Amino acid sequence: MTDVLSAETIVTDPHDLPVIDILARTLYGEARGEALAGIEAVACVILNRVAFAKARGRYWWGNTMAEVCLKPGQFSCWNAKDPNRGKLLKLSPRDPAYRLCKRVARRAMAGDIADQTEGATHYHTPAVDPYWARGHVPVAEIGGHLFYKNIG
Repeated sequence: MTDVLSAETIVTDPHDLPVIDILARTLYGEARGEALAGIEAVACVILNRVAFAKARGRYWWGNTMAEVCLKPGQFSCWNAKDPNRGKLLKLSPRDPAYRLCKRVARRAMAGDIADQTEGATHYHTPAVDPYWARGHVPVAEIGGHLFYKNIG
């Protein structure tokens, strides 16, 4: 599959996508309503998870960009029953928010994004209270998300 998908392409298995598209679609699903800094911050969390896994030799959430993004239960936009999943599988390359997420994904993969999250590997919106965040202080608040490191 090429890096550029036609407007008519409907993906049935995200594992068949190029890694740049997996990352861009994850950013779209998780942060498309954010300003640039918020989208970049989510990209940094994914990069930080990959770096964490590589430093340890491997980790349960995956060792590659694609594995980290698509690990079940980690990024809700890919959950089977999440309404965002259907949107992610039908995205048009002409969608302005997706185009922005794709640009951020390219920069992230090239190492051209400074990590404003201070090494965070987790985040959530203030609207939820995940069990893993209890007792931890966020290291950053960027856009509509709180960011954490040293979880687990």
